[in-house]
Amino acid sequence: MLRLSKKSDYALIAMKHLATRPDGSGSSSAREISESYDIPLELLAKVLQRLVRARLLVSVQGTRGGYRLGRGAASISVADVIQAVDGPVTVTACSPDDHTCDQYTKCSIRDPLWKIKNRILDALNTVSVAEMSVESDAPVAAPPTVSRMMFVPPMGE
Repeated sequence: MLRLSKKSDYALIAMKHLATRPDGSGSSSAREISESYDIPLELLAKVLQRLVRARLLVSVQGTRGGYRLGRGAASISVADVIQAVDGPVTVTACSPDDHTCDQYTKCSIRDPLWKIKNRILDALNTVSVAEMSVESDAPVAAPPTVSRMMFVPPMGE
């Protein structure tokens, strides 16, 4: 099962929070974000510092300080956030550069799994923090099912 870490979850929550600030460039303190989403403050502070090191956030000093986005939300991908917090996205223990695995020469799933990883990464790169920040109240329409489709016979039969 592929699953994001809690750190990535918290990082994405914080990024979305900052992207939805009314003035677009306002800052929020770690405490404000932590209390808004019931995230442990110490863990969130560490996550935010990783995002600052990756230049996805800027730390603002002073009484009205806190954190703000390092650039526009539309130019920050979900992959950027996840990799800043958890490192490179992986689906296997080995990597293209790591030939130390005992199974490396005999492995029949390595290359297909790397392709899957690349597709996952491509998908994560196509979604921006700005897209995640758009609230949608409209329910997602379900795809048509067989019970909703009508069969119309061709004319003349």
